[in-house]
Amino acid sequence: MKNILPWILAAVFLFLALYFYWQKNEAESRLSIADSQVAEIDQELEEQTAAVDSLEEMVLPPDTMNLVPPGGAAFVDELGSLSQADIQRLKRKGLKNPETDLMNDLSRKQEALLPTKGVLGGTMAIRDTRILNDRYALAYYEDGHIGGYMLLKYEVKDGKINWTVMDSSPL
Repeated sequence: MKNILPWILAAVFLFLALYFYWQKNEAESRLSIADSQVAEIDQELEEQTAAVDSLEEMVLPPDTMNLVPPGGAAFVDELGSLSQADIQRLKRKGLKNPETDLMNDLSRKQEALLPTKGVLGGTMAIRDTRILNDRYALAYYEDGHIGGYMLLKYEVKDGKINWTVMDSSPL
């Protein structure tokens, strides 16, 4: 009996050693799997951060944003030049500097003339105007999201300008 007790103790310690060795290997295996999952998530996060950073570089804050009309919205330079005869007619109707007076008046009255309101927080405004002759003007309007063209008719009487929207075409 005295010889058996050390063998039983040795067997118990051997069993415990094998059990703890197996638990250690199992924990290391789970840790390895968790580490690889964390590495994959870190990689995805880095890719998404890089994508967001590249988009942020493309977008300027609204107060510094330069609005550029789309390619089709660029007016030909010759379009919108008043002839000397048009300038003289408008001066006789009471305008001191016809083209400047018309542009300033349209800028003041644009809110009532614009066919649509701004969307997604944009402010709808006339971005480019061409005075075509002594009765008509062409305007490009946008808010940074949507835009279009307006054909405007104006009448000048005693230096006062009245605007009418003849046609409007959204882009």
